[in-house]
Amino acid sequence: MFSRVCEILKIEYPIIQGGMAQVSTAKLAAAVSEAGGFGIVASGGRDPEWVRSEIRKTKSMTDKPFGVNVIVYEKMADEIVKVIIEEGVTAVTFGAGNPSKYVEPLKAKGIKVIPVVASETFAKRLESYGVDVVIAEGMESGGHIGEVTTMVLVPAVVDAVEIPVIAAGGIARGSQIAASFALGAEGVQIGTRFVATQECEVHPNYKEKILKASTRDTLVTGRVTGHPVRALRNPLTNELLKIDERGGKPEEVEQLGKGALRAAVVNGDTDHGSFMSGQSAGLVNDIPSVRELMSKLWNETLETIDSFKTIDMEVKA
Repeated sequence: MFSRVCEILKIEYPIIQGGMAQVSTAKLAAAVSEAGGFGIVASGGRDPEWVRSEIRKTKSMTDKPFGVNVIVYEKMADEIVKVIIEEGVTAVTFGAGNPSKYVEPLKAKGIKVIPVVASETFAKRLESYGVDVVIAEGMESGGHIGEVTTMVLVPAVVDAVEIPVIAAGGIARGSQIAASFALGAEGVQIGTRFVATQECEVHPNYKEKILKASTRDTLVTGRVTGHPVRALRNPLTNELLKIDERGGKPEEVEQLGKGALRAAVVNGDTDHGSFMSGQSAGLVNDIPSVRELMSKLWNETLETIDSFKTIDMEVKA
């Protein structure tokens, strides 16, 4: 199957691992790249030297292409991008902001620029700045989210731009990858499903919460901050929701959520941790190796595409 995403990133399968803050480390990124996808090291909540170390660690574990995710609004974003340019990776994905000022210096070093977008308007604007690909991420995703579903956002973005579009948000099965292709996407980004893999280094409680979750077990909180977050339900999300419901102050959310992601990832604190997860958690029921997962996802994708062809032939008949 031809995909410009595969061509641009030099990968076998058009499957990109999400850049999940505190979660996406060198071990996970290298495993995804080794299995034919595109691994991502997440710089969110990290300092520049940690990023440098993880880039080098990833290079020691794979000679395949991989990238780094950068959160635009974070204070050390400029320094982190500088480190990325010095160390060199195949691509950088950007979230939570406009990365236009980074496009020229990154592309001058041959590094592809791939921002996450939540609207077709923003996608078109970023295309004019010269980005290589955009990730259209629907509100079903975990972590910071927009307001439009993947099913609606992806075709809208595909219609708006000429560059390749990667679909993201709620994707955990090969049938959904095939559906993303049907919507016009040329690749997918998957986050939550990769958390529940053997190579992901989060606390076992994090993986267990994903396994036990239904499609209705995530909650969106932090709307008063202007940056809503989707995470698995627990006492913390219940308290955060109360702040939204009474129209509290952003500072209250920030104080209550301080250190909550680390509490989930490192300590597995089921009461006070922020277990960021997409609605696709309800579709996850095992913890395979990354290689096993990649093989399963792609086989399911091809099987679904074959079923489309069968239906097409039956209709023509």
